[in-house]
Amino acid sequence: MIAEIVSIGTELLMGQIVNTDAQYLSRRLSMLGISVYYHTTVGDNPARMEETLRRALSRSDVVITTGGLGPTGDDLSKEIVAGMLGLPMERDEESLRDIERYFSAMHRAMAANNERQAMFAKGAIILKNDRGTAPGCIVEQGGKAVIQLPGPPYELKDMFEKRVMPYLTRRTGGSIASRYVRIFGVGESDAETRVKDLIDAQQDVTIAPYCSLGEVQLRVSARGQDEEAALSRIQPTVDEIVRRLGDAVYAVSREPSDSMEHYAVDALIRAGRTVAVAESCTGGLVAARLVAIAGASAVLHESHVTYANEAKERYLGVRPETLAQHGAVSEQCAREMAEGLRARSGADVAAATTGIAGPGGGTAEKPVGLVYVAVSAPEGTVVRELRLSGDRERIRSLAALHALNMIRLAAKGELC
Repeated sequence: MIAEIVSIGTELLMGQIVNTDAQYLSRRLSMLGISVYYHTTVGDNPARMEETLRRALSRSDVVITTGGLGPTGDDLSKEIVAGMLGLPMERDEESLRDIERYFSAMHRAMAANNERQAMFAKGAIILKNDRGTAPGCIVEQGGKAVIQLPGPPYELKDMFEKRVMPYLTRRTGGSIASRYVRIFGVGESDAETRVKDLIDAQQDVTIAPYCSLGEVQLRVSARGQDEEAALSRIQPTVDEIVRRLGDAVYAVSREPSDSMEHYAVDALIRAGRTVAVAESCTGGLVAARLVAIAGASAVLHESHVTYANEAKERYLGVRPETLAQHGAVSEQCAREMAEGLRARSGADVAAATTGIAGPGGGTAEKPVGLVYVAVSAPEGTVVRELRLSGDRERIRSLAALHALNMIRLAAKGELC
C-alpha cells in the first residue's frame, strides 16, 4: 500500500510552524508496512488544494490530509475532497452534539460557524475528536481512501492512534511489529558495520538505522498474522543486535519517541533512588529534560544552575582553592560539585556539569567543547571528560545527554 501525506496550511509554507504531523504520520505508517512516497504541503488556496489532492489520489492508495478542518472560511479540505469525488455534504448530528458538549464543558458559547465542522461527505466514516472541536473523516471510493485529520498535533495523534491505526491495520492485513534498539556511545557507521550482515540479509525481518544527536537507533520490524507472531519473528534479531553491541545498547523500546531521560527516570523509580542536579554549562537543560518525563516528581530532589564560581562555592561546597588552582572547568571542580550536592541535598545520586560551550571562552589548554560531567552515587563518584564539537546548542545538548546516561547507570548501580 502506498500513502501520501498532504499537509494543508499557509502557515506551514511560510515557516511559521514546523510540520511535525508529517514526521509522526510517516513513522506510524512505516510501522504498518505502508510506504510513504510523497510529502506535499499546500496553502489555503482552493484551486491549488484540489490540484494537489487530485495528483495525490492518482498515485497513492491512501491520502492523509492534515489541517483544514477548522470552522473558518479558509478551512475547506472536506468540501474540496467531497467535490472531487462527486459527493454531497451532509451534517452529522452526533458530531454536532459532540462539538456542542465540548464548548459547554469549556463554559464557552459555540459560534455559529462551528456547525461547519459537523459537515462531511456523504457516506464518510466519521473520526471522533476527543481533544478538540474538529472531527476527522475517511472517504472511500474506487478502492482508495482519503483520511482527513485535524492539524494540531495533540488532536491528530490521539485520533490517529485510536481510530486510524485500527482502520489501516484492517486494510493492510496482518500486523507489523517494531522494536527500537537505542544505542549510545557508538557512532552510526560503527553500529551499522557491526550489524551490516543482518541488514543486508533483510527478508522477513527488516533493520533500518536512524541517527539523532548523540544517539543511533535501529528499527527492527516484521509482519505477522498478529502482533504476537510479528514480535516472535523479530526477537531473535533484536537479541543478536544486543549481543553484538553490548553495553552500547541502553534500551530496546516499543516507541521511537522514547528518550534517554525516559530511561533515566524509569531507572531511578525502579531503584527507589532520588537525584539532584547541579549545572553550569548546561544551564538547567539536564533538569528540564528530567522534568519533561511523567513521574519525575518522584525522583528529582532538587536542581541548581551554578554558573558563577561564587554559586559553586555557596550552594555546592566547591573549595575556593580548587577553583583557584584548577578552574571551574576541571575534573576536580566537577567532582566537588557532584559530591557536595549529594551531601547537602540528601539525594541518592547527584550529577554535575561544567564546561565551555562557546562560541568564545576557549583556550589552547581548555578549548570550546571541553566538558566535565560528574555523577556521585553510593557506589562512588565518576567524572568523565568530554571533547565535544559543534555550536553552543549542540555542545550543551550532548553534555546533557551524557549526564542523563550517567544518571541512568548510577540509578542501576552500574556507573562505577
